[in-house]
Amino acid sequence: MIRIATGSATVAMTTAVSIVLPIISSVPGVNIELLVLAIGSGSLILSHVNDAGFWMIKEFFNLTVAQTFKSGTVMETIISVVSLILILLLNSIV
Repeated sequence: MIRIATGSATVAMTTAVSIVLPIISSVPGVNIELLVLAIGSGSLILSHVNDAGFWMIKEFFNLTVAQTFKSGTVMETIISVVSLILILLLNSIV
């Protein structure tokens, strides 16, 4: 939700870590590696105009804003959702 509100992956990750860190220190058996991957996965979802990465994709591939939404934002959201599913599967195995 922070990523969607701010548009910044960096802000989303650092905020998520600051919220989750005090909680996980009191919960035994948390797989820290998978937690880090999940936070990174969540930071990719729904890139939009507030994100520097959005503009990098737009300029690098010479796209319009609409094309960037249709390609870059959709691609990053798919990556985010698929990676979260894989992380949850890994968590059930480990």
